[in-house]
Amino acid sequence: MKNLVTGGAGFVGSHLIDRLMHKGEEVVCLDNFLTGNINNIEHWLADKNFNLIEHDVIDPIEIEVDKIWHLACPASPSKYQKDPIETTKINFFGAYNMLGLAKKVKAKILLASTSEVYGDPEIHPQPESYKGSVNPIGIRSCYDEGKRVSESLFFDYHRQHDIDIKIARIFNTYGPRMNPTDGRVVSNFIVQALKKEALTIFGNGDQTRSFCYVDDLVEGLLLLMESNQNGPINLGNPNEMTIMDLGKMISKKTLSKLDLVEMPLPKDDPHKRKPEIKLAKELLNWKPSVSIDEGLNKTIKYFKKLLSS
Repeated sequence: MKNLVTGGAGFVGSHLIDRLMHKGEEVVCLDNFLTGNINNIEHWLADKNFNLIEHDVIDPIEIEVDKIWHLACPASPSKYQKDPIETTKINFFGAYNMLGLAKKVKAKILLASTSEVYGDPEIHPQPESYKGSVNPIGIRSCYDEGKRVSESLFFDYHRQHDIDIKIARIFNTYGPRMNPTDGRVVSNFIVQALKKEALTIFGNGDQTRSFCYVDDLVEGLLLLMESNQNGPINLGNPNEMTIMDLGKMISKKTLSKLDLVEMPLPKDDPHKRKPEIKLAKELLNWKPSVSIDEGLNKTIKYFKKLLSS
C-alpha cells in the first residue's frame, strides 16, 4: 500500500511514518517544513520505500496513493497564531486539496482534527456528540474554526462524492520529537526544568489537560484508518491532571527545584480538557496503554539528549 502523509516531518507525522515503514509499506512524506524538521525523518531518506516531497498543501498535488493521512497544520498556539491567515488557509485549502486528490485516485483519507473543535467546553469530559463552545472571532479561531471547517469539508465530500473519510479528534499529545520551542506545556516544562529555569505557568495552574503519549495516538490513527468508521472519534488519554501537578511531576523527575513564573492566562484558553473515549474503545478496540510516568521518562530522556547535542 502506498501512503501519503502530509506534515510527515512533524512530531506526530514522523512517528506515524515510522510505523508505516516498519510495516513494509510505501510512504510519501509531504512537508513544507514550516514547523516540520528534517531530523525527524532523516533515518528514512535512503530507503527505497520512502519519498520526501517538499510541498505546501495550500497548493494542489497529483500523486497516485492508496491512503492519505492529512496531518499538515501548525498545532501549537505560538505557531498557528504567528500567522493566523496562513493557518486558516492551510486548514481549508489543505483539506480541500487532499480531498480532491482522494476523489481523483479513490484513496481513503484521514483527517487529524483536534479537541480544539470543542473550544472551552461546557461539558466534561467531551464526547464526540458535543458541538463545542468556540469563539469564532478569537485569537485561537484560525485553528479551532479551521479544523471545524476541515471536518465539514470531509463530511461534504463523503456525502457528495462517497469518499472514504476518517476523522480523528486528537487531544493533547506528547513524546519525543516535540519541538522544544513550540510553546506546548510538556516540552516547555521539560526544557525549562532541564535548564534549571523557572517553569512558566499561565494562570494559577489549576486548568486541566489529559496527556496522551504519541505511540498510543499513532496506534489509534492506524486502527481508525483500517476500520469501517468515518468518525469523528476522540483519541486521547482520559487521565486528567492539572498543569500545576504536571509541573511538579516534571520537576521531580528532572531533579530540579520547582520555581514558577506566573503569566496571564491566554485569551480563550480552555479551562478543562478531557476526552470521552467510549467510541474508540467500542469501535476501534483502542485505549491508551502508556502511563504519564512512563511517557514523561521517555520524553525527558529525548530532551536531555537533544539539549546536550
